[in-house]
Parts: sequence; structure tokens; C-alpha cells
Amino acid sequence: MLPSVDELMHSPRVSALTADHGHAAALDAVRAVLERLRREIGSGELDDRGVDLALSNLEVAVEGQLRQDLGYSLRPVVNATGVILHTNLGRAPLAEVALEHVRQAGAAYSNLEFDLKSGNRGQRDVHVEHLFRKLLGDNYRRGEVSTKSTGLGSARRGGPVPRQAAVSTIVVNNNAAAVLLALNTLAEAGEVIVSRGELVEIGGSFRIPDVMTKSGAILREVGTTNRTRISDYARAFNDRTRLLLRVHRSNFEITGFTKQPSVDEMVTLSRDRGVPLMEDLGSGALFDMRAIGIIGEPGLLDSLRSGVDIVTYSGDKLLGGPQAGLISGRQDLVARMRSNSLFRALRVDKLTYAALEATLLAYVKRDHDAIPALRMMRLSKEEIGNRAEALRARFAPSPWRVAIVDGESIIGGGAAPSAVLPTRLLALSCKDLSAEELAARLRTSDPPVIARVAEGRVLLDLRTVFPEQDCSIADVVNRIGP
Repeated sequence: MLPSVDELMHSPRVSALTADHGHAAALDAVRAVLERLRREIGSGELDDRGVDLALSNLEVAVEGQLRQDLGYSLRPVVNATGVILHTNLGRAPLAEVALEHVRQAGAAYSNLEFDLKSGNRGQRDVHVEHLFRKLLGDNYRRGEVSTKSTGLGSARRGGPVPRQAAVSTIVVNNNAAAVLLALNTLAEAGEVIVSRGELVEIGGSFRIPDVMTKSGAILREVGTTNRTRISDYARAFNDRTRLLLRVHRSNFEITGFTKQPSVDEMVTLSRDRGVPLMEDLGSGALFDMRAIGIIGEPGLLDSLRSGVDIVTYSGDKLLGGPQAGLISGRQDLVARMRSNSLFRALRVDKLTYAALEATLLAYVKRDHDAIPALRMMRLSKEEIGNRAEALRARFAPSPWRVAIVDGESIIGGGAAPSAVLPTRLLALSCKDLSAEELAARLRTSDPPVIARVAEGRVLLDLRTVFPEQDCSIADVVNRIGP
């Protein structure tokens, strides 16, 4: 016979749990456990022996239910997939210095919008603006901006686009918000010229045409999916043209019979017509990707130095910082975005500024290894292989078959979609478990270990595993055997 709720609440172990977690939480857990047991008995899921076992472990079940009810849903996991900027796993992990700065900023009051010198209200932008200026430079333009003024765009704005001596940057909550704010500010009720080959959709069904509609701008498609020429852009200009837009293709590539205007051609056209050129880089690397063997991934400085007026990019991708949308470019255009009422709706909080400031400071110090995502990209195949050998030695004798094989890591997050980094993989298999079953056991362990499955084996790539997590993987594998 099942005990009453009151009887179970007054049992010694549950009474102790009530003292630790509160009466309401313990009561909910007791009711949930009794209801589940009542349902299992009624459906015939438990025989007499099973019922006796369940009754003898009711207090343990209540404790487990409390852990489930009161535990955090958002949990750290071990990313053994080899995808460095894994969107589903939170993209770039933060640097230790960023975490400490977040702790300091969040645990006390701060000068988020307070000028300590004057005692007056300040702007939250200042906490990162000076660092962006150091990183992006005071003279990012390559040569003088053309003073040639033809076409209706320049006439409407009263002359040629002015030359800017420095780049400004503002921060919003993600890159989609950055694109939305920029389009709304620069092209509301006007046309934006975009190649059909750049009308991308990324994760979460975020589509360039949709965000353009929300911004109030009008899409003007040119070219074809695989081939767009600069002449296509030029022919599309009319009285309503407000902006040229170039979009990074994110997580796919178009190869074969293709054509895409160079940045230089786009810059020349924008100057000739007096209409700004905006580039949505998506990831926006602040370091030279060629240093790790990745060719063709555009960097933030490359775009700005080429003469692109406005660049939008993410904070938690190749930058290696917190989730944020960053807008860098011409001071006059960025100032207009800052004064847009949307900016307040999309702005970020003190914790984001703290994490971003610490991340940017690591770049200023050229301490790239302090930023986890960059450190992972820079790991050599040999370094990862040595760690894999050491980890394999920690696995207890078991039914596992463990091999170390060559493999490939990827950047992820929509960056460099075809680029790979050579790595060494731990390949696990077991005759009594399918690869999918083994991956599920790893995924539901404590801590959860997220792996890849390929060719009937579970693959662990230590490139994306922090060295201090190696022992956790060994412990998990040693206790989840069949």
C-alpha cells in the first residue's frame, strides 16, 4: 500500500530534504513520485517485486525528483564533436579573463552609464569603443574616397560620401539585430541591391529577405544564383536606391560556373553612385585565418580597408567573445544607427559589455591563446594526437574497441564552410552497443559528452575538449559500459 503524502513528508530523509530545499519544493517532489508510482502500478508496468523495490526506495526517488526539479536546465557539456563554433552548444566559450570580468561587473554596481570624471550620465559604448579603435586603426581606408558624384544617390544626400578618419563601432544583441538596425537606419522605405546568390538562410530560419522586410527596406535582387556581375548592380540603381549590400554566404559555397564582383568593384560603384556599401560578414575574424591554413575567409579589417562603409558581424563566432552583434564602419553612418530608437531596444547589458571588453583586451595584448576558440583553431594534429593517446591509456579494460584515427575538425558557426583542420580522433565501438546507443549514453551522462557518429563508431575529437575535461571523458566511458 502506498504511503500518504503526509507520511512520506515526515519520513527522516524527506524531512531533511525539506529543511534544505523548502517545504513547497519537497511537497511537489513527493506528489510527483507517488503519482508516477501509482500510474505504473495501475498500468501493470511493475510486478509485485518491482512494487516492493519502489516502495523501499521512495525517499531516494524523492531526492532524485528534487534534483531534477531544482537543477539548472542550462548545463555545461563536453564538446567532443570537433566543431569549434557549435551553434547548438553555445558557440565560442569565453576566456577566463572574460568570465572574471563578468563576475566583477555582475556582482556589484558599475559605471555602465556613468562618467566617473564628470559625475554625469555616460554612454555604455565607451567601454569597448576605445579598444575597437586600437584594433581597427585610425586610418582603415585604403587611399582617398572618390569625390566623383554621379547618380541620384549622391545628389539626394547633398554631395559625395565624406572621407572618414576613423571607424566607429556599436554593439547590439546579435548579428541579426545588427543587420536589422543597419538596414532600417540606412534604407527604410528605400531599395537595397543584393545578389540573388547571397539571399542566404542560416540557422533558426533567419533569412536575409525576411529581415529586410522587417527593417522596412525593399529588396532589389540582381543577377542569378551562381553568377552576378558588377553591371547587374549598376543597372539596378534608381531614385529609390539607398544601399548596396554584400552578404557572406555563411554555411554554404557556390562552386563551378560562378561569378561574383570583387569588394573593390563594389566599393568603386558605391563611391561613383554616392550610395553606402554594407557587408554582412557574419563571423568577422579579427585575426588572419591564413595563419591556420584557412584561405578565402574574409576578415573585418580586409573589408574596412577595402572601403566598405558598414560591416556587421557576430561577437561569439570567430571573434571568440559573447553573443553580440557588432556594427563597425563610417562614423557618420554609425552615429545615425546609434540615434535610431531601435538601438535602445537591441542594445546589450553590462555582462555582455564586460565579456566583450575583456575579449577585445586580449586581442590588444595579442594574447590569442587566452581566447579558447582561437586556441583550439591553433592546435596541431600532433598535439591532439598526443592527448588522444594519453586519454586512451586512461580507459579501463572493458568491451570497448578504441582506435586513434585521422580526421577533420571544422570551424562551424557559418565560418569558412568548406575549410577543415586536420586532427586525430578517438574512435569507440562496442559489440554489445550500437554507435547510436553509445552516443546516447555519453550524451546522458554526468557531465554530458557530445560526440559524433560515423561509420558505426563514436568519434571523439579533443580539439574542442578542454584539457582539464579529458579525465571527465575517461570517467564517463569507464562507467557507462554495457
